[in-house]
Amino acid sequence: MKFPWKVFKTTLLLLLLSHSLASVPSEDQPGDSYSHGQSCLGCVVLVSVIEQLAEVHNSSVQVAMERLCSYLPEKLFLKTACYFLVQTFGSDIIKLLDEAMKADVVCYALEFCKRGAVQPQCHLYPLPQEAWESALEKARQVLRRSSTMKYPRSGRNICSLPFLTKICQKIELSIKKAVPFKDIDSDKHSVFPTLRGYHWRGRDCNDSDKTVYPGRRPDNWDIHQDSNCNGIWGIDPKDGIPYEKKFCEGSQPRGIILLGDSAGAHFHIPPEWLTASQMSVNSFLNLPSALTDELNWPQLSGVTGFLDSTSGIEEKSIYHRLRKRNHCNHRDYQSISKNGASSRNLKNFIESLSRNQASDHPAIVLYAMIGNDVCNSKADTVPEMTTPEQMYANVMQTLTHLNSHLPNGSHVILYGLPDGTFLWDSLHNRYHPLGQLNKDVTYAQFFSFLRCLQLNPCNGWMSSNKTLRTLTSERAEQLSNTLKKIATTETFANFDLFYVDFAFHEIIEDWQKRGGQPWQLIEPVDGFHPNEVGSGTHVIVMGEQLAGIRSLLPLRELQRSDTSHQVCVSCLYPMNHFLAQEVQLRSKASPASTEVPRTQTLRKKNYKCFVHRTP
Repeated sequence: MKFPWKVFKTTLLLLLLSHSLASVPSEDQPGDSYSHGQSCLGCVVLVSVIEQLAEVHNSSVQVAMERLCSYLPEKLFLKTACYFLVQTFGSDIIKLLDEAMKADVVCYALEFCKRGAVQPQCHLYPLPQEAWESALEKARQVLRRSSTMKYPRSGRNICSLPFLTKICQKIELSIKKAVPFKDIDSDKHSVFPTLRGYHWRGRDCNDSDKTVYPGRRPDNWDIHQDSNCNGIWGIDPKDGIPYEKKFCEGSQPRGIILLGDSAGAHFHIPPEWLTASQMSVNSFLNLPSALTDELNWPQLSGVTGFLDSTSGIEEKSIYHRLRKRNHCNHRDYQSISKNGASSRNLKNFIESLSRNQASDHPAIVLYAMIGNDVCNSKADTVPEMTTPEQMYANVMQTLTHLNSHLPNGSHVILYGLPDGTFLWDSLHNRYHPLGQLNKDVTYAQFFSFLRCLQLNPCNGWMSSNKTLRTLTSERAEQLSNTLKKIATTETFANFDLFYVDFAFHEIIEDWQKRGGQPWQLIEPVDGFHPNEVGSGTHVIVMGEQLAGIRSLLPLRELQRSDTSHQVCVSCLYPMNHFLAQEVQLRSKASPASTEVPRTQTLRKKNYKCFVHRTP
């Protein structure tokens, strides 16, 4: 799904003083108006946070700005840039807030927000008691002799600010190519975590040898080196058999590859970044990593995530499950996902997929463009949606590309689009994080503000217009039916093709049975993406769906203890049987609680297991 990297880049880069980490406008956005909208959004959020910090800590605005800067890490020059911007604009912000002006009035006075020829005045907060124009004129009078008005407000020029130029260039390059920025041997795998590194695809174990990377078939059974980075290599001295041959031969290793959007990449802005009462130094420790991952957290995603959940849920990603059932799959994951990705623009970065038909293992590919073919920020949104005919042509182009790159024996699963009407239904009358302190900003107001700025990621679903929401869901259903048609009528030489519904209603029902509410499954800051809890709950349903696909890989469950360097191999067993055998034991949670119910997993036991020590 599309949102906040391009929409919130200004929010966080003005708020957190790294404004231009992705300065290339979206292909379907008008450059100037989109850039002005970003600058306006960033300014309003920043001023709101400063005002609320002063209120929460009963301090002056000056102290609140310094407090915000003190929270930021030194990495990426965030703290330095913060103090620079405070020095540049702080005195004007102080003057305007001392006059009890709201953040949106402040930002129009500072000219970060601009009214276009046909664009209305956009406001996040309720209109002031006095007329808008009178309030704005008063603010301008306050700034009449300000020396800061000479500085550029446009997002297009913000990269010229000191300390940010090199950062902007570095991040832009990685984002455009969608391949690791640090990749010495150019095999599309890296030893660096962010900037499209191993948070996104399996970590390289030899970045000076392009023939060594996750997912390849072992070179001579990896007698001399770990050519596929799964941690298994060498020869068992007891019988002279290579460990890779002994443990992995016949286990049918399969990598997992996601072709997705920001939902698949797990776009996430922690609410404590915008909530004054929750801010601290610890709140922003992960900010540099998040910025250099385009505000995505693929290492925690439901498909390719390899780290344990930070939200307390115990459901594991699809990669986690594949690896646990067969350690030969270790590190064989790729998240070919991008903010704003859709069937239309996947062609622009699908070349970043790393798979060689001659030398690599087959893969399971999940095609999950679940939002941006119906979601856009256009005022007249329906004509801009992908049509079923366009969807058919786009997906066939992608599948043809996959057929020429995936090794024989691969599987491709087409995921349908969700019904996103639950977004408005679940959130519109709740308070956004920016409005929780003073109960003055609901999600309905937030969505309207984004729409006015031409930044709403999904005007079809994030709208008060019920008819429009219904039309958007109908188009999503049409596109899902197109995917289903492709899966049932088209065949390819190198992979089987399947279709699976995006069963979000079942996900919501499952969560409600566990004592939760639908809004708890949605990212609180953007009000659009599934959050980590939603993704974890989705994994349960996805696992059940994949379990029903009988032809999906028999696997050998193979585990290694990282501390003892042991490998445990159990008998051959089909993956779908393991998935079907999982029994979720859910504890009850209070409906008002945001705590995620605990989950336990029962698995078939009493397998014979033998252990070998690996180098």
